[in-house]
Amino acid sequence: MSTDFVKASEQGRVVLEARNLVRDFRTNKRAGAFGREQFRAVDDVSLELRAGQVTALVGQSGSGKSTVGRLLAQLMPLTSGELLLNGERVSATRGRAFIRYTGTVQMTLQDPFSSLNPLHRVSYTLGRALRIHGGPMSADEVEERSLALLRKVELAPAEHYLHRFPHELSGGERQRISFARALAAEPKVLLADEPVSMLDVTIRKGMLDLLDQLRRTEELAVLYITHDLGSARAYSAQTLVMYHGKVVERGSSEQVIDSPAHEYTQRLLAAAPNPRRRLAG
Repeated sequence: MSTDFVKASEQGRVVLEARNLVRDFRTNKRAGAFGREQFRAVDDVSLELRAGQVTALVGQSGSGKSTVGRLLAQLMPLTSGELLLNGERVSATRGRAFIRYTGTVQMTLQDPFSSLNPLHRVSYTLGRALRIHGGPMSADEVEERSLALLRKVELAPAEHYLHRFPHELSGGERQRISFARALAAEPKVLLADEPVSMLDVTIRKGMLDLLDQLRRTEELAVLYITHDLGSARAYSAQTLVMYHGKVVERGSSEQVIDSPAHEYTQRLLAAAPNPRRRLAG
């Protein structure tokens, strides 16, 4: 990881800002004669994502961190709060407006085994993303740009992967394809939801190194959603800790993990194997 670059980019331009996000879900429990009780999954969450910087959003399962990611990606509506993209308020996006938004903000999902359509080859998956965000282009241009995307995510030789189906790929290779599909839009923001949690421990560092490299070369504002404090400290400049839908602690990653103030962060640290140790090569 390029620590110097992280430090130099800590004051990078704010690309995506969330202000006081709230998301409620209805439960199956009745509330009165006609209504149902509501569960607040995200409660007054604010954050900034800056160009060239990784921000980690850390919490255990059920903390609300993945819901925050989906709200930022506009995959579900806000109950209240607002999003600002490049300083301008984002309205609810549908249709063409949603495509324009996803041209700037892309999300990769946790499960590399279900995030790719098993019926489609890699060439179709990447080609479709390129055409959605880049408009009409010839078959030769689509293939050339698809190969360039595969090289960018370090799948080599790229020609070896272009016509494969997902079932012919490992979990790590599928996750790299997911990154390539996201990069087809040439986004400025990448929301990475638990990108290594379902991968073998032996390849996690390589995947996070790739994410860090893309952050640098593409000048991406990255939200790294994770339960792992160790990788948050190693790969992010800022860390936010979520508990029961709220951000209970925030600050530089070193500060949050080396000197945690909130008791929940302290409990997470106590349960972690050794979050202060950098990941092994």
